[in-house]
Amino acid sequence: MIRVAVADDNKELVEVLIEHIEEQEDMEIAGTAHNGEEALEVVEQEQPEVLLLDIIMPHRDGLSVLTALKNKHNINTKIIMLTAFGHEDVTKKAVEYGAAYYVLKPFDMEALMANIRDVHRESLNSQVLTGTIPVKIAAQQSMEERIKDIIQYVGIPSHIKGYVYMQEAVKLVMEDMHMINAVTKQLYPEIARKFQTTPSRVERALRHAIVVAWDRGHTHAISDLFGWSQDSALPYKPSNSEFIAVVSDRLRTEQI
Repeated sequence: MIRVAVADDNKELVEVLIEHIEEQEDMEIAGTAHNGEEALEVVEQEQPEVLLLDIIMPHRDGLSVLTALKNKHNINTKIIMLTAFGHEDVTKKAVEYGAAYYVLKPFDMEALMANIRDVHRESLNSQVLTGTIPVKIAAQQSMEERIKDIIQYVGIPSHIKGYVYMQEAVKLVMEDMHMINAVTKQLYPEIARKFQTTPSRVERALRHAIVVAWDRGHTHAISDLFGWSQDSALPYKPSNSEFIAVVSDRLRTEQI
C-alpha cells in the first residue's frame, strides 16, 4: 500500500483528496495537515511514502516545508507540490528543494493518482539503483485547456451558454488586454458575432454563469481564484468584467 499524506489549507479539497485516495486499492491515507507546521509533524510522525503539499499555507508555506524536510536525512517521503499558480520561478524553487512533481490546480484526480503511483514506483527503483529519484514536472496545458479548467474549477457548468461564452471572453482578453475596458462596445459584440447571437444575450449568459457558480457553493475554488480568505463567506459576486479580468490575470501570472 502507498501511504499518502495530504497538506493543504483548503479543507474541502483535502476531503475530496481523501475520498479519492481511499477509493484506490493500492493507497491509504497516512495523515492530513492544514498548515505547514502540521505538515512537518505528519511527515515526521507518520513517515508517508508520498506527500501532497500545497505551496500557499499558513505558518509555513510549501517551499519552507520542502526545505525543512530536505535537511532531515531520515525522511524519505516523496513530495508532489499542488498549486494554483504556475510561476516559473516558484516551479524552479520547488524542484530545487526536492519536489518530485509540480501539479497545477485545478487538476484531474485520476491523473494525480497516476502521479502518486509514478513517484512511488520510481522511489522504489531508485532505492535499488542510485538512491536518488528523477524530478518530473507535470506537463503544461494549452491556454484553452487552462481556461476551461479554471472555469470548471469555480463551478460554471459546461451545459450552459455562459460556459462557452466565458471561455471565449477570457481568450479574447488574453489576446488583447484592452478589450477588458470595452466589454460592451467590443467584447460582447465580438462573442455575439462568433456565436450568431446578440451582445445583450452574451452579457446575460455570462452573468447567469457567474451567479450559478456562486450558488453552487464552490467557495474554496472561488476564494482561491480571487485571493479571498478560505475561512469566511464570499464577500460579493463580481461583475462580468471583473470575473473575466481575474481569470485573465491568473493565466498571465502563470505565463511569466
